Amino acid sequence: MDHQHKELARGRWLKLSFFEQMANVGSEVERAIKWREKNKDYFQMALERALELLDLTADDGKNIHRLGELLRLREVLADYFYFDNIYGSTDKKWQNYFLAFNHAARVNV
Repeated sequence: MDHQHKELARGRWLKLSFFEQMANVGSEVERAIKWREKNKDYFQMALERALELLDLTADDGKNIHRLGELLRLREVLADYFYFDNIYGSTDKKWQNYFLAFNHAARVNV
């Protein structure tokens, strides 16, 4: 796989806490939301980075007990941005979801 986050994929990602990992995923989701209506290429790149970081998070051994949640999160993100949004997601719901990880990452550093 050709990673956009090459340095993170080589192991630096594993050094981040779960909260830091999820806050980074959330940053890319936020970028995807921002660019969705403005620039399709930027939107696509941000969403691909978010999914890549989510995959790296799911592959991180310390998160094994969260694997079900992470895989469901990936499913719901893909549904929202690519498919029929059967889960009823909104930009605001995604922003609120990831905001909690941003706060936790700052508190637990």
